[in-house]
Amino acid sequence: MARTPTVTRDQVPEKYREAFDHEVALINGPIDSGPGSVMIHSPEMRKRANHLVFYFRQESELPQKIQEMAMILTARNKDCQYIWFAHAARARQEGISNEFVDALRDKKPLPNLPHDEQIVVDYATELFGTNRVSDTTFKAVMDHFGSQLLTELTTMMGYYALLALNVNAFDVLEANVLKFDFTIDFWQLNRIWSVHYFGFQV
Repeated sequence: MARTPTVTRDQVPEKYREAFDHEVALINGPIDSGPGSVMIHSPEMRKRANHLVFYFRQESELPQKIQEMAMILTARNKDCQYIWFAHAARARQEGISNEFVDALRDKKPLPNLPHDEQIVVDYATELFGTNRVSDTTFKAVMDHFGSQLLTELTTMMGYYALLALNVNAFDVLEANVLKFDFTIDFWQLNRIWSVHYFGFQV
């Protein structure tokens, strides 16, 4: 179980209860698992963070395949098992090859990829590995995606890194289900955990 207990309404300061009620209503029940179970300790912050998630999922023109690739790259770079298992299957369903997902999971050399996927891998690898991006790599993603989508891609990786930090620091796992291990790939269980983020697939 996580290092903090499930938040109840009576534990929330009065001025934040409206935000708390709004977030609980989204999933029609207690927020007791996933990154959301951490972020609900600050209900207004979680509510505002949700706006970004809604934008990514419902309005962004960044291709869904690239979004899912960004999520699993972030999850693996941050060693966040929860986000990995929430999105590895979805990435496969969106067209990311099994060979790539398996190699990323196992930290083995990655296979050859289509251009749009390879430049995202290069970008994420440099950004997470050095906190910088080379001119060559930046030009490749900028030329392909343009400034708006590249900004959204970068922000998405930052957002999922935010979730990963909360998950890892607060020791959030679906421990009541099983203890995850990156060497196991539950890719058939594609939606069990992710609905607990914000009441929908994130």
